Amino acid sequence: MKGAALYELVLGDRTDERLRSAAINLAIAGFLIHVVACTLHGFSLLDIAEMNSFIDSYLDALYTPFSIILAYEVYELIRAIPESFSVAIGKQFEVMSLLVVRDIFKNLADVEATQASALDSDVALIALEALAFLILFTTALYFRSMTLNTKSTSEPSAAVVRFVDQKKTLAVALAFVYVLLAIYSFTSWSLSTVDGDGDLSRTVFFLDFFTFLILSDIVILLVSYKHITDFPQLARNTGFVLSTVTIRVGIAGIGHGRGRKHVVVLGAALLRNKAHLAVRSAVGARDNRRRRRDRKVGRPADIDSCRRRHNRLRRDGSSGSKSERENEHDG
Repeated sequence: MKGAALYELVLGDRTDERLRSAAINLAIAGFLIHVVACTLHGFSLLDIAEMNSFIDSYLDALYTPFSIILAYEVYELIRAIPESFSVAIGKQFEVMSLLVVRDIFKNLADVEATQASALDSDVALIALEALAFLILFTTALYFRSMTLNTKSTSEPSAAVVRFVDQKKTLAVALAFVYVLLAIYSFTSWSLSTVDGDGDLSRTVFFLDFFTFLILSDIVILLVSYKHITDFPQLARNTGFVLSTVTIRVGIAGIGHGRGRKHVVVLGAALLRNKAHLAVRSAVGARDNRRRRRDRKVGRPADIDSCRRRHNRLRRDGSSGSKSERENEHDG
């Protein structure tokens, strides 16, 4: 099977539509099943020691549909890799914002059973998570609006086409890694739950997946050096990789206290926004200087203007030659 056909089979639009429909249906079914389990547990009709922490509150039922939607969003993140760094990073912040929302519902469910002495710290953590969600969500919207407003009208060069094909190949490989990693993570979590050690944590699957995502981003960054020589673009792509690393650190929760990981993620979002705005400003200033220089020397500012001018001169030359031939014939 050729690379293009394999990409369409694994990450194509038709596959995306089917997976999206399946994810929504599974999310609804999982939510209803979880609610029924919580109801049975409330009436003392379902009592499994290893599962009681997952069904002792109706807010726990929200964890199931969000987990299924997150699995689909990770697939969407892989599909975004061949498009551009901006689209892929925007998807990363969308996934991270959904992770934070899922943690908020989980912590709200835990607050119901928390002692009054520990209630203040839990509320403070939830407030910090809510702030993290707002900033991550705003960052994701910023990247989405930026990619929608930025549309290239020029024909991509052969080098860019090869670069996109290489990213498609890497995305297909990452999709297979995603499936294997999901099976491994779910199996390990299920066995741990049976043994009484299961925990609903964002580190399950996502920590390992973002590790592989960092590796793929580094490969893309190194390959991009073959096709991009502009320093602001290279600096922007390097910043994307650093942003992925910082998100992964936020998921791991390195440091003392559960709230510190959210501070790390907040810093990643803010620094990523500032860095991208700075690069866009630098690129815009460079383009403006180039346009002013082109106007001074009387040269068209872009290829389309050059083509229009060339076609107009050719038409004028053809009409002039035709008039001269008619005058010679009349003479």
